[in-house]
Amino acid sequence: MTEQDKWKKRSYWPGINTQILIAAMAGLLLGYWLNGQNAAPQTREQILYVAGLAGGVFIDLLKMVLIPLIFTSIVTGVAHLQAHRQASRVWRYTFGFFVLSMMLAMILALIATGWVRPGDGLQLDMFAESMASVKVTQLSGPEFLAQFLHSLFLNPLQAMANGKILPVVVFALFLGAAMVKAGERKQQVLGVLQELLELLMLIIQWVMYLAPLGVFALLTKLMATQDMALLRTMGEFILLIFAITLIHGVVVLPGLLYVFTRKSPLWLWRGTRQALVTAFATSSSAATLPVSLKCAEEQLHVRNDVAGFVLPVGATMNMDGTALYEASAALFIAYLAGVDLSVGQQIIVMLTAMVASMGAPGIPSAGMVTMVMVLQSVGLPAEAIAILLPIDRILDTVRTAVNVEGDLVASVVVNERLG
Repeated sequence: MTEQDKWKKRSYWPGINTQILIAAMAGLLLGYWLNGQNAAPQTREQILYVAGLAGGVFIDLLKMVLIPLIFTSIVTGVAHLQAHRQASRVWRYTFGFFVLSMMLAMILALIATGWVRPGDGLQLDMFAESMASVKVTQLSGPEFLAQFLHSLFLNPLQAMANGKILPVVVFALFLGAAMVKAGERKQQVLGVLQELLELLMLIIQWVMYLAPLGVFALLTKLMATQDMALLRTMGEFILLIFAITLIHGVVVLPGLLYVFTRKSPLWLWRGTRQALVTAFATSSSAATLPVSLKCAEEQLHVRNDVAGFVLPVGATMNMDGTALYEASAALFIAYLAGVDLSVGQQIIVMLTAMVASMGAPGIPSAGMVTMVMVLQSVGLPAEAIAILLPIDRILDTVRTAVNVEGDLVASVVVNERLG
């Protein structure tokens, strides 16, 4: 044992997970204090500037490695899985779990929202001004499907340069399968990509040293810039979304993990804390992907080829929290408009929310991009997303954490089923 290792062993300095949790709590408290106008305007402005700068640098560092990480991890993951003749099983287990967890999330959302009936005490016309100021691009179901399919197949270099994740995922899947088909001739290329992936994971390890500072800065700015009066007005709906999302994240997902693997919720949360807090702070499952891969491989002991396939695909397609939110929000809008949706219409909402959430990019407030389609599916006014826009950012934190948790649970389940 080196002198440095001995010093670390004697040190009382908390580990990185504990540092991130402390930073998250401190950021929320400081942001709430700044929101209450307790600080002088100049001081508040200076703190928010520094917080915005620090938080922006942290997210930019994660995004810097995101596209090459997705590309290399999926290509190498598919190539290794095909080499072990396990690719078809991984596909079945992965997408089967994604559909199961999203369906359970939306059923929970519809039952809870139908029971609480948020919005009965509010009037849709009180938001008429904000609705009038929002211009909504409305797409029919066929138009959305055509646009979604078109977005899958783009020039990979153009997609990488523009940060478009879905076409990068699709191209990486094709390239991984092609490398397997080519056989031994392409082992040199696979070796280069594997080395690149290991270098990217080393860079991620360096970036994570800044995670406590980045989380602190992001949550400080989030809380300081929220409209507390509006949050109180919409409090019932906000609390309902938090409650449903937490139930799914604390009961349903750990329950599925235990049923399929017999692993405990505490084991899951200890291994995923870093990724969940990062997801909460960044509100981006895509930006959290580097941290998710690190947690899956080092803490949850998921094989790197399985994690390299399940997590990037999940960050693009498996959106439990988003699907849950969109289903609940559609019912909330219906209650505001004085419309009672039938069971058949609620099923349409559920299926549309699942498809729409799969097409949502893993970026902050991506749910708003697809929320219009969910509202239109049952004839609700698309302009009503203006009601949700001011509160979406605060709700995006917890649903993104559940999105990431669902991906990590899926990776453990698939890894366990492969044996």
